[in-house]
Amino acid sequence: METNFNLKHTIDQIVKEKAIDRQVILEALEQAVLTAANKKYRNTRDLEAHYNADLGEVELFEFVTVVEEVQDSYKEITLDEAREEDPEVEVGDSIGMKLPSSEFSRIAAQTAKQVIIQKVREAERETIFNEFKDRVGEVINGLVRRYEKGDLIIDLGRAEAVLSNKELAPREVYRQGDRVKALITDIRMTTKGPQIILSRTHPGMLVKLFEAEVPEIAEGIVEIMGVVREPGSRAKIAVYSHDSDVDPVGACVGMRGSRVQNVVSELRGEKIDIIPWSEDIARFACNALSPAQVTKVFIDEENRAMEIVVADDQLSLAIGKRGQNVRLAAKLTGWRIDMKSETRQAEGELLEFASYDGTLNEVAAAEADAEATETVAAPEAEV
Repeated sequence: METNFNLKHTIDQIVKEKAIDRQVILEALEQAVLTAANKKYRNTRDLEAHYNADLGEVELFEFVTVVEEVQDSYKEITLDEAREEDPEVEVGDSIGMKLPSSEFSRIAAQTAKQVIIQKVREAERETIFNEFKDRVGEVINGLVRRYEKGDLIIDLGRAEAVLSNKELAPREVYRQGDRVKALITDIRMTTKGPQIILSRTHPGMLVKLFEAEVPEIAEGIVEIMGVVREPGSRAKIAVYSHDSDVDPVGACVGMRGSRVQNVVSELRGEKIDIIPWSEDIARFACNALSPAQVTKVFIDEENRAMEIVVADDQLSLAIGKRGQNVRLAAKLTGWRIDMKSETRQAEGELLEFASYDGTLNEVAAAEADAEATETVAAPEAEV
């Protein structure tokens, strides 16, 4: 009786603590007992196992066919013997006879235990996978558990995740036990179970941090139109307001810069330029090059390229350290940007106006040796 109670108690505990479907456990238990019994009887008998909820035990039944003359004593029974079990049985019927519990060995119980453990593990993996597959794109908190081949293993509570070293910003260092916030970028099922992939360098990380800090974004009043990052160094985020009374940049900056400062702190000092988005590509490009002031913009729609002219004293600011500012602006707009100072533009003015017929790239190539020219080839802006 004690054993039966313990089995019921164990099943209830697994269902409650592991959030596993009861039917999965019962099927595993029945299959385990059946496998062990077939092994014990060398597959000579027709057996079935069923869990009896009232008794809290797995019952094993041997099925035999009622015959007039027995040819196979393991699978057949005479009519007289059968009627001792069931007086109404007839020749040709199949009857199930319960085998006594003493027939089971410790091996059967151990096999059942192992299969239950395996099935519970499989079900747990499936549950974790289903839980996290819909959370791709969310920012999640975890604890650094250990290092594995240079990557961080993050404890998320019910599961572990991988934060690759290349998904950390330069100079970001975490130690065992540190709290870490990261974006779930992927989840895939492996032979070892579900593998949850995290990132702190993905542009989506910046989007989610702003959504958490700026109620207007969460409510849909302010929309993030584009994000580009050079993780740990600088980022640009383009925002647009669907309400003319709400300043999108001001909403993201917050009172005395409190909102953007919270994001900067989480990203360990990464500088963030918040830029008003515009459907006018020239205006948007000028905004994207902030804080530099633009003098002129020449647009080449066909090649998605533009030549931007700035005052001589604004050129280094527009280009940025190692070309970072113009590079990020080009990625954000999705256009090719050629930077030029007013002096260089004046020197090449006749050539430019003579050649400006959709071949701006040729003009840029002709002046590529000019010291003040900075060229950036931009991929599509990421959102």
